[in-house]
Amino acid sequence: MADTGVERRLTAIMAADVVGYSRMVEADEAGTLAALRHLRQAVLEPLLAEHRGHLVKLMGDGLIAEFGSIVGAVACAAAIQRQLVVIQEQIPPERRIVLRIGINLGDVVVEGDDLLGDGVNVAARLEQACPPGGVLISGTAHDQLPGKLDIGFEAAGELRLKNIARPVRAYRMVLDGTSSPELAGLRLADKPAVAVLPFENMSGDPEQVYFSDGITEDIITELSRFHDLMVIARHSSFSFRGKSTDVREIGRMLGTGYVVEGSVRRAGGRVRITAQLVDATTGAHLWVERYDRALEDVFAVQEEIAQSITATVAQRIIQDSEVAARRRQPEDIRAYDLFLQGNRLSDVFTPEAQARAQAFFEQALQIDPGFARAHTGLAWIYLNRSVARGVGVPRAQDADRAMALRQAQEALAKDSNDPRVHSTLGYMCLMWRDFDQAERHMELARAMNPNDPLIQIFWAWVQSCIGKPERAMPAAESAFRLNPCHPGWYNYYLAHILFRLGRDQEAADLLERLTMDAPALHPRYMALRAAACSHLGRIEEAQHCARISIQSVSDRWHGDPAAGPKEYVDWLVDVLYLRRDEDAERLREGLRRAGLPA
Repeated sequence: MADTGVERRLTAIMAADVVGYSRMVEADEAGTLAALRHLRQAVLEPLLAEHRGHLVKLMGDGLIAEFGSIVGAVACAAAIQRQLVVIQEQIPPERRIVLRIGINLGDVVVEGDDLLGDGVNVAARLEQACPPGGVLISGTAHDQLPGKLDIGFEAAGELRLKNIARPVRAYRMVLDGTSSPELAGLRLADKPAVAVLPFENMSGDPEQVYFSDGITEDIITELSRFHDLMVIARHSSFSFRGKSTDVREIGRMLGTGYVVEGSVRRAGGRVRITAQLVDATTGAHLWVERYDRALEDVFAVQEEIAQSITATVAQRIIQDSEVAARRRQPEDIRAYDLFLQGNRLSDVFTPEAQARAQAFFEQALQIDPGFARAHTGLAWIYLNRSVARGVGVPRAQDADRAMALRQAQEALAKDSNDPRVHSTLGYMCLMWRDFDQAERHMELARAMNPNDPLIQIFWAWVQSCIGKPERAMPAAESAFRLNPCHPGWYNYYLAHILFRLGRDQEAADLLERLTMDAPALHPRYMALRAAACSHLGRIEEAQHCARISIQSVSDRWHGDPAAGPKEYVDWLVDVLYLRRDEDAERLREGLRRAGLPA
């Protein structure tokens, strides 16, 4: 039987709170509290009265209000957001008060002057899921509105809200006939997308660029750990270095609603980092902050920046369920400094640059033996050396490849919480055809950080190698989306996947574009292209590609009289890392048709 001692009623609930309240209070407590009092007296209380709303509860950074009509609640929320924009036009962006509002129509329990129950909880959770400056309403509220208000809404889907067992159908308000800038950015992807441009080196010393780049990269990495954000890869955002491109154009080109830019000034034992968040739709500055710290505090500064940006751009992070693994930080700032210098050189594939990078990583480990990322840096250096040597050395006798695996294993022993450590070890295991371990560590890396395009493309390649190309394609597409200005070798992995899927026409066309300028520099690409063309019946083109492929490595045979085309084909089959015999046979058959003794 129903409890007649409990008073219930169906009512419209509005929940609102201030975005970034803690940061604002810490920066200027008196000014923030005064601004909130003025906001309440000049905007909130008059509008609540106008729309017959009743203030139920007032917290430091938010409120709960009740309305007898859902129409009144929604109209009041729209008026609040519109007036906030108007009255704060002359206020600096970092001091503006931005609200998010959630509205629900539901059953509540009355306890004195307070309201409790599911109806209130859903409104509060919708407010937490709402983007800054927006209004998010439940499906039950939306169902009562058609024809009653001149306000548009967009379906937000069924949301999973914290501590609400069932999914909640939700709708986003479109103010003044168009989406708010915040909502416009959200529609560019399934979740808010942000690009971090290379922070400008203000130190007066061009040699310090590596440090500002390293700060930028680590902010990208820390932001990527928040599953609420899609973070554009370094390679894409860094392509705008030194260009006076309008931020709105950058947002359009990268498909992102938000852009982070800033500067780093390093002098003596201190570092000053300035960062600002820009709405890529309008060019408006949403947030700016300056951090002046002792150099030893640089890691705390990075975390502060990442957290502030996340609070402004995306949903509030629910720490008890969404917190991501943090990398172990080096014990000594000098080790980190050396790692950054080595990392800057590691993608320059000349022997001189690789040797310098190796020296930096080794010095970092001398200072901090527990620094896992220095071991991953060394792993890639040793693997690059093995790859540069090319054919002619059996895997079992390849000391550099063995050292690459050991360095990756050492990195894992020192930090098992870093997704890049797992992806590096997974890659090295693949180099040894240890497919089970390669898949295991790539799965772990992808679970830890699905926003890392490098992890996504490596995971896709491993899936293709082990015989699951149908799983690989969505991950490859995700990698291309996260890194729209990706390096060319992404396309090689994509061609591998296409070939494995039997989509030979697409694979051959892609490989032709990749090898158009310098075919002799890409023997593996040309060999895979030869196999794809063979399966298409384009035998003359296949034979031409096969000849270029084998001629381009003829000087790498180290004078071995036993080496020849047959051994070269065996090597190709080996380094394309196909686990299943039937996949290797399809490759061999394509190479045979191209004229190679496969």
